[in-house]
Amino acid sequence: MVQCTPTCMVIRKMKHLGVIFFGALLFIFLNHGVIAEDGFVKTRGVQLVLNGVPYYGNGFNAYWLMYMATDPSEREKVSSAFREASKNGLTIARTWAFADGGYRALQTSPGSYDEKTFQGLDFVIAEAKKNGIKVMLSLVNNYDNFGGKKQYVEWARSQGQSLSSEDDFFTNSLVKGFYKNHIKTVLTRINTLTGVAYKDEPTIMAWELMNEPRCTSDPSGKTIQAWITEMASYLKSIDGNHLLEVGLEGFYGSSNPKTNPNYYQIGTDFLANNQIPGIDFATVHSYPDQWLTGSSYEDQVSFLNSWVNDHIHDAQNILKKPVLFAEFGRSLKESGYTINQRDRIFTTVYSGIYSSARGGGPAVGGLFWQLLAQGMDSFQDGYGVVLSEGSSTVGLIAEESRKLIKIRKMYARLRNIEKWKRAREIRRDQFWSGNKVNGTGN
Repeated sequence: MVQCTPTCMVIRKMKHLGVIFFGALLFIFLNHGVIAEDGFVKTRGVQLVLNGVPYYGNGFNAYWLMYMATDPSEREKVSSAFREASKNGLTIARTWAFADGGYRALQTSPGSYDEKTFQGLDFVIAEAKKNGIKVMLSLVNNYDNFGGKKQYVEWARSQGQSLSSEDDFFTNSLVKGFYKNHIKTVLTRINTLTGVAYKDEPTIMAWELMNEPRCTSDPSGKTIQAWITEMASYLKSIDGNHLLEVGLEGFYGSSNPKTNPNYYQIGTDFLANNQIPGIDFATVHSYPDQWLTGSSYEDQVSFLNSWVNDHIHDAQNILKKPVLFAEFGRSLKESGYTINQRDRIFTTVYSGIYSSARGGGPAVGGLFWQLLAQGMDSFQDGYGVVLSEGSSTVGLIAEESRKLIKIRKMYARLRNIEKWKRAREIRRDQFWSGNKVNGTGN
């Protein structure tokens, strides 16, 4: 019988301690799916990823955040909205980074900005960061609200341009120059509260080129396709950190027009637009109550179910990119509409997202329209949800958050197991390498 030398005994003891140490590490990795919220959200195939772990987020729209934060006396509404959102597991907020002309304007005229309003946006980003919420910032509106493309065209007309349509926004060189300047101004802004340039701020998840772009003067889609291509390239030349999406509602062009409600043709194409280089993920909006006003509620729900599943299918098989359901909801203002009907709309969207997400599919989350804070009755458009009121809808929102967070934790644990395996292999290699140097065996 070969007796173990003192050196051998030391090595065995070290080996035993190593097993205990790595066993403890494995226990920690398996039981603590720690989710780090810092860092830039990226894409990997059909998934969003954050710090190497697939990222799924339940979230909300709150277009009014910068508007409210411009007035310091109203900022508590912004803070309370983020606190309530975080409490209910919401991790993504979509809001406006534009207010072109008019009251509390961000851009008062081409290239001129109101510092007070910009500081309001600084506050929004800082509060989102404090509450662990990622922000999606839209850069211009298709509609007249907060200026939009109409305001840009009017600014160009005031400088002598002969423009006949709001859709000249997409083609006129002066207007495009105004818009590019806005992109650059926002992206290079240094936050007065954090000291970080927007383009370097991980709290910002993505930029949005336009809220619901439409160009009805060119239903072929060529005009918007060219505009997205040009603006995506320009934005990415300034900011390589952040994701970019168009702001699309999800309508199809000639590729699949029958899928559109009432065969809408508005100059956009969910497939062609989202295949443009620089566009990182797709978005879909869902308003069957607006799009199918002459249809029964049951028909609207049936349409929504198909609408959600069709876009998930196309994101997976054609775009091969993530898809975010960036707006959905149901107004309670219309006569006969009930909260139970709204809940069913939420459930339909959430179910489609969760079914995709739990299988590693492209649906990465949903953002309901819209979140309001207490005391904002004048902003109530029928779609508003006040989380602190604890309605059945709030219960559905919180449950979806829990389910998506659970998926993220599962992926975090799997990643930790892989880290543990790699660490174990390194330790094993180092151990046997040390044995060879010392000339000892087991």
